Amino acid sequence: MDAIAIGPLLLSLPRLYAFAATLVLLAASAFLLGLPRRTHGRWFNGLLLCWLLGARLGYVVMHWDAWQATPLDIIKLWVPGYSGIWGLAAALLWTLWALRRHIGAMLGACALTILASLGWLAVVTLAPIGPAPSPQEVPALILEDIDGNPIDLSTLTGKPLIVNLWATWCPPCRREMPLLAEFDQRDDVTVVVANQGEDLTTITRFLDTESLEFRYALLDPRQQLLSASESPGLPTTLLFDAEGKLLDRHVGELTLPLMRDWLNR
Repeated sequence: MDAIAIGPLLLSLPRLYAFAATLVLLAASAFLLGLPRRTHGRWFNGLLLCWLLGARLGYVVMHWDAWQATPLDIIKLWVPGYSGIWGLAAALLWTLWALRRHIGAMLGACALTILASLGWLAVVTLAPIGPAPSPQEVPALILEDIDGNPIDLSTLTGKPLIVNLWATWCPPCRREMPLLAEFDQRDDVTVVVANQGEDLTTITRFLDTESLEFRYALLDPRQQLLSASESPGLPTTLLFDAEGKLLDRHVGELTLPLMRDWLNR
């Protein structure tokens, strides 16, 4: 998931595109379907609710083994984890039920809903807003770990590499650290957590307090990685393949399903 910064606020681009698609669908359906205002409002409000619930529950069902450890995360709607296909299916089922007495409008509403969904998918794929994820390969940077040892990032390839940019003042950064520490114990991936701009005392105090240990807990006092990744904010996580090529960039809080999807590519 990528994002743009509006002042101190990080706005998810897929969600921004979804909001735009929703407005287009609202305007088109109000103009084209010819439904009474009350009927149209009931259908449209139900459509949004069914899409949201269907997309969330569908994603949870497909990744239940990852969600069962933290089931309360299911209701945290700001946490990533939605399936567009399941959302569309739920929205269409609602449309068939809600407009069953208006056959022409029902067919038109289904068509508009499908077009809006396809338009959203196309815009998410093309990503017309925001820079392309960067860097395209592991940066040739040498950073110190918390013990003062120099670590050359470009030497950490050979298996998938996850580079997480974080800070102790960032709540989602703090929340995702135990998950990163869990993956750091695996042998099939290398995890780097690079603190952005804070001093050694602040970093070590947080890690000790939370009983977190990492093989590569690095200091980036000049925020070189944040600049190299052109990230709008924290947390930012970069996924590189075994050859050091960038596969994905995620701005925002990580989840177990997302991490598993990354490593199952």
